[in-house]
Formats: sequence, C-alpha cells, structure tokens
Amino acid sequence: MKKFNIKSKANGLEKLLAIFTVIIFFSISLTGCGGPSSAKSEKTIQAVGAENEYADVIKQIGGEYVSVTSIMNNLSADPHSYESNTKDANAVSKAELIVQNGIGYDDFMNKLESGSSNSKRTVIDVGKSLGYSKNTPNPHLWYDPKVMPKVAKLIAENLEKQNPDQKKYFEDRLTKFNNSMKGYTDVLNEIKKNYSKAGVAVTEPVADYMLNAAGVDTKTPWTFQTAVMNGTDPSPQDVKMQQDLLKNKKVKVFLYNQQAVDDAAKNQLKIARANKVPVVGVYETMPPKHNYQTWMEDEAKNLLKALKNGVSTEKMS
Repeated sequence: MKKFNIKSKANGLEKLLAIFTVIIFFSISLTGCGGPSSAKSEKTIQAVGAENEYADVIKQIGGEYVSVTSIMNNLSADPHSYESNTKDANAVSKAELIVQNGIGYDDFMNKLESGSSNSKRTVIDVGKSLGYSKNTPNPHLWYDPKVMPKVAKLIAENLEKQNPDQKKYFEDRLTKFNNSMKGYTDVLNEIKKNYSKAGVAVTEPVADYMLNAAGVDTKTPWTFQTAVMNGTDPSPQDVKMQQDLLKNKKVKVFLYNQQAVDDAAKNQLKIARANKVPVVGVYETMPPKHNYQTWMEDEAKNLLKALKNGVSTEKMS
C-alpha cells in the first residue's frame, strides 16, 4: 500500500492559500487606487431648463455629464399661462444649473427657486445675462440666431467650473453646437438675399426675431401682436388693419402661433386660408423629433417655401 505524506500535502495547501491571498490583496489594491478594475466615477450635474429648448442645449453641451429636466415641453399649451407643480419644484430644488428665459416669460421659476435654497445652484437668466431690459417687449429670445450660441457659451463655462476635468469635452461640444447653427443662419441669409422687405403678417411676436434676421417686413400692428400675446382683445382698428393685410393679399405669408390660439387668431387664420395667403405655423415650445437647431432651421425653411413657392406648412411634424 502506498503511503501519503500528510505533512507535505498540508504545506502545499498553505502555499496555495498564500498565493491566492496575495492575488486578492493585489486586485483590491488596484481597485482602490483607480487601476484597470476601477469603475469610472464622474460627477453628474443636475440641471433644469425652464423651456425645453434651453434644456436641449444644456444636454448638447453637457452630454454624459449632465442630467437634464425640462419644465415647459407641452406643444398644446400656451407657455405664458403655465402653472408650476410639485414635480417642477422638486427638480428645481435639486438643480445645480438652471437656465430660464427671463423678461417675465417664466416668472414662476423665480418663485420655485426662492422656495428652495441651494448653495450649489447657478441660475442663468438669459434675458438678464445677455443685457436685455426687463421691459423688453418681445420675450421670445431663442428665435434670434445670435442668442442661443451666447447661451451655450454660458452653459459651457458653468459646466467647466463644476467639472473642470471635462473642460475640453464641454468646449468641443460647444464648438460642435456653434457649427451646427450654420443651417439656420444659411436659410435666413437666403431669405434676406432674395426676399428682403417682403411683407408678412403674424398673430403675435413669437418669431419676430427670426423675421428681423431674415430681413422681411412684419406689417401686423405691434399693438395687435401684444394683445394676442397677452390674452386680450385687439382694438377694432388693429383687427381691421390685420384683416386688410390678408384679404387684399398685402402680405406674402401669415405666421400663426400654434400655441396661443384665441378667437382673434382663429379668425385671422380663416381669412388667410380663404384668400390663399400661405400659412406657416410657429411654436414657442420645441416640437418632438427636433433639437434646437433643427427646429429653428425648419421654421426658417417653412418661411422660405412660403415666400418662394406659396407653400403652407401650418403644423410642424
């Protein structure tokens, strides 16, 4: 019968256990020191865009390092009459970065912010940050092609302060954003080149900044525009003047706000259709399947199609 050396086998087991212990210790040490086995740990910045177009730009600049909530994103609602809720308040309370339009457009944000203190929070009030007066009559700043690149830069600068290790990442995405604005400005330049001073009518001043940049002539009385924007009845004189523009085809396009629809606006739409004036629907809230740039570019393209070919695009897909 073959004899086994018990002591020899015990020594062998001890050596194996010792080797395994060293391997496990070495692996734990690597993990603790951020070696190959360590999980990537990066700061995720909580952000809020009062309007979904601003939320979209935050996401475009911040990418994987931000978690963004948009407050106003309903195409069927008039943003001027928006009422905040507890869900909005919760998002604002956690936010380290907030971008809001300002100039009285989203005053509810100020109430939400004052209702929850947060020492880490930075608020970019676009109107105030870019030097607009609080009495600026047209609050729809994002339609101005010069505005959003400045907002994007402010966003990038803030994100860099909060996460300095990713400065190049944010700067690269800012460059990409700025380059992608070319589609919008190119269409505006084409309109300005070929249809400068062409007459247009509007229900309210939603897209007026875009129309100014395109060089067209908005003939609707300003008092008519502000009355519709503020939910009041335009004067009989303004209504008559607006109807005359459409009935006698003194304008080439009628721009209709799909989110602020009252009786006066509906009546103007009927008159435009009856007199075959091309209608272009405009929005205050970014439609689905778009980012900010494609939204603005498509709005401008729809205006160009109306001027060039008499084509109506009442609703954006």
